[in-house]
Amino acid sequence: MLYIGVDLGTSAVKLLVMGETGDIKKIVSKEYPLFFPHPGWSEQKPEDWFEKSMEGIKELTAECDKSQVAGISFGGQMHGLVALDKDDNVIRPAILWNDGRTGKETEYLNEVIGKDKLSEYTANIAFAGFTAPKILWMKKHEPENFEKIAKIMLPKDYLAYKLSGSFCTDVSDASGMLLMDVKNRCWSKEMMDICGITEDKLPKLYESYEVVGTLKKEIADELGFSENVKVIAGAGDNAAAAVGTGTVGDGMCNISLGTSGTIFISSNKFGVDENNALHSFAHADGHYHLMGCMLSAASCNKWWNEEILKTKDFAAEQAGITNLGENRVFYLPYLMGERSPHNNPDARAMFIGMSMDTTREDMTQAVLEGVAFGLRDSLEVARSLGIKIERTKICGGGAKSPLWKKMIANIMNLKVDVAENEEGPALGGAMLAAVGCGEYPDVETAAAKIVKVVDTVDPDEELTAKYEERYQQFRKIYPTVKCLYEK
Repeated sequence: MLYIGVDLGTSAVKLLVMGETGDIKKIVSKEYPLFFPHPGWSEQKPEDWFEKSMEGIKELTAECDKSQVAGISFGGQMHGLVALDKDDNVIRPAILWNDGRTGKETEYLNEVIGKDKLSEYTANIAFAGFTAPKILWMKKHEPENFEKIAKIMLPKDYLAYKLSGSFCTDVSDASGMLLMDVKNRCWSKEMMDICGITEDKLPKLYESYEVVGTLKKEIADELGFSENVKVIAGAGDNAAAAVGTGTVGDGMCNISLGTSGTIFISSNKFGVDENNALHSFAHADGHYHLMGCMLSAASCNKWWNEEILKTKDFAAEQAGITNLGENRVFYLPYLMGERSPHNNPDARAMFIGMSMDTTREDMTQAVLEGVAFGLRDSLEVARSLGIKIERTKICGGGAKSPLWKKMIANIMNLKVDVAENEEGPALGGAMLAAVGCGEYPDVETAAAKIVKVVDTVDPDEELTAKYEERYQQFRKIYPTVKCLYEK
């Protein structure tokens, strides 16, 4: 049997087809545009996601025995607001996870409704990227569009709906909407009332590995598949990446260096960070996880190289970096504001510490280190809760850099395990499809069979000590400059 995993990212959809033993047969990627209609806004057209996904599935399976395709599932960018009218037309472009327009709505939720109430209702507080503040924004600024809403869904769920006709979502992705009671894995009546919506406008909740339907006849015919191909709910991109790296079960950790950066800690038990600096979400394995998310990770490196240095040869820019732990230049990685642990949509990136002898390599190094330091901020929150983490998996585009992996290991003082396949969410989606089709009894069994660690980057005691000193300097910068962002 063959299983298709679809990773609906912010810049492209990545698709892979996996055999029943976990071997990856082929990978395809299709890019689509991202729109910034106003400063701090970030939007995409859901129609582009569907068009490019269909193109990708056709290319992916062009040389396969299509009769062997058994299931399709997803990992998808989280939090995006997709709104459909009664005729299933997209009402407006999707407002994405990294959109910062909802500052006032976020403040209203946190300060007027209150963080304690939000945490009681959903296990989380409001962040500008979450879906509920976007609904409130639309209600206030686009009331005519708000009145048209018949269905609210997340980006990957739009694909599931177009493929199967099932109006569905999964608990891991829904956890990031600020509409779900995470502990009890159901919609929060209080949050629906606050946002002015009714439950019929929200999708049915499934576990990530559950079957939500089969392909529509016209979709199956277009792809050359059987109508019996199962569509499985899938997961938010970070939960799907965690499945793809084997970060399931109790006390496992995964770091993702994608467009955004995350540190993901899986747990068999529900738990909340009392300061809500970390997100408390449902996991794709049927349990829970804590997650710290920074909005700009590999995107910082992409911006620095492509927009500033005007190069796409990232490896060449890193080749001359040798003075690890000794760089006097620091970089705050807040290009799009920041989520964990600062929750400040007005925060912005900055360099500090340059002098006449600062080199191009120092600046590039500072960008990579700044992202690692930012992720460590979230790790320190987890450690303050008594969570002991000694090693982590790693995935995402940034994980292809040996230098960056070495920095992560030494800045965090963690053993960094590298999996054979770094495909993260797409592989996780295919694995969830395999579980949903009965190839494996549960997600943990699939992960144990499929995910193989092929390398480990160990921290170096001397370098870790140097980076400890640098990190203590780094963590003083944001509190010092925070007042500037408000102006």
